[in-house]
Amino acid sequence: MDSPRFPPARSLLPVIPPTDKSKNTQGGLSVEDMFSQIMSAVQKSNIDIADLRQECNELRRANANLERFIRDQGLNGQKGALGAPTAPPSPQLRAKSPFLAPTLTSMSTIYVPSPLGDRALVNYPFRQREIEGFWAVVPAGGAGTRLWPLSREGCPKFLLDLTLRGRSLIQATWDRLLPLSSPARMMVVTGQVHSNGVRAQLPDLLAPNLLAEPSPKESGAAIGLAAAVLCRRDPGAVLGSFAADHMISGTDAFMSAVAEAVATARQDYVVTIGIAPSHPATGFGYIRLGEKLDFADAPNARIVSQFKEKPDARTAAEYLRTGNYRWNGGMFVVKASFLMELLNEYQPELAKGLEAIADKWDDEVLREQVLAEVWPTLPKIAIDHAVAEPAALEGKVAVVPATFGWDDVGDFSSLADLLPAEINQPRILGDSGLVVTEQSAGGIVVPASGRLVACLGVDDLVIVDTSDALLVTTRARSQEVKRLVAKCREAGWKATL
Repeated sequence: MDSPRFPPARSLLPVIPPTDKSKNTQGGLSVEDMFSQIMSAVQKSNIDIADLRQECNELRRANANLERFIRDQGLNGQKGALGAPTAPPSPQLRAKSPFLAPTLTSMSTIYVPSPLGDRALVNYPFRQREIEGFWAVVPAGGAGTRLWPLSREGCPKFLLDLTLRGRSLIQATWDRLLPLSSPARMMVVTGQVHSNGVRAQLPDLLAPNLLAEPSPKESGAAIGLAAAVLCRRDPGAVLGSFAADHMISGTDAFMSAVAEAVATARQDYVVTIGIAPSHPATGFGYIRLGEKLDFADAPNARIVSQFKEKPDARTAAEYLRTGNYRWNGGMFVVKASFLMELLNEYQPELAKGLEAIADKWDDEVLREQVLAEVWPTLPKIAIDHAVAEPAALEGKVAVVPATFGWDDVGDFSSLADLLPAEINQPRILGDSGLVVTEQSAGGIVVPASGRLVACLGVDDLVIVDTSDALLVTTRARSQEVKRLVAKCREAGWKATL
């Protein structure tokens, strides 16, 4: 009977008595058996992973040994690929740059240019490396302020080894150009403050071929002075201007491009070499390709349609999309006499001053007098603005599109891209034993002071530690180091610059 104190009785489901765990099976396997199989599989996976890690470590060690062997072979005075002996690094270079001691690292390959697509270049088989009548001119100027405090006014970046190969940038430039010319036809234009460093690093450079400027006057005066002097020494000379602080990979492609540029220059053109862009860079000027010139000895030469200033990111991306633009790497090839004609037409004041200096250049006493009188009066202008741009409007400038790798090493971010690195580690320029990191990826560390540099949980930093200055910034803002140098100068730190 139902009670008012209790709810009505409900029908109950039958109670199933608990079963023994050993009898609780799934698909014929007990829970314990299934768990045992899972643990066995996990243990086997751990063993396989440990074996793979050991194999990876062995491969890394083998790769390091191979890199060390290759590097040691290069440092032991063996001839390079071109058959030219390698000159020893300057003692002054080693004294000023702490990064020249042999290390176990090697430089990675400079960027590989993007394919040219339907604008593929003709493979021009130049018959010999040395080009008759070709003078290699190397402007070596600037302080490289975007690489401060590594680069200083008294020891700019072209005097530093930034590739961990035991050769400074200007020595690498010399090595690259020498097969195309000869020591007698190699010329360097630099500031008087750097002339001793250049002499020390380039012992084969003839004394008359070192042109020392009293003060910086931009590339117009530097290259123009070389042309004016050459007109008096070798009236038929073709000069090629190649910066002392750029890096180039792809020797044969470089030499082929220069050979075509010289052949084109002999037809009374100012010739630049266009670099195939690998990304929409906003830090370089661009060259718009025009029609082909159809020269037998320069099948890839084209008219320069237009020079473009450094674009914004959207414009640079559009340039890259069209495939009709090349980076302007600042390389010019031109007959010395033709360059002076153009300077007289577009920059008569500059041309007149350079002619007056060149007339007295080979007399040391008269040279100093005319430099003191005339040099300060010369206009300060880049060769692009002085000659290349106005001449392009008249169809007098050609371009040879090239496929070699190129980098101007313009800041620490681009320098980092040229250095080797382990995965999830920063690049290190110098003694890697002085850098300890934990969970710090990307970036670049330069332990130039000899002190330990320790990084914890920071990514993409630029850390340059020297004996008298420490720079800490990010790769994203490395182009702004030049502004910081200006602020240091204003704050009275000129001695460290």
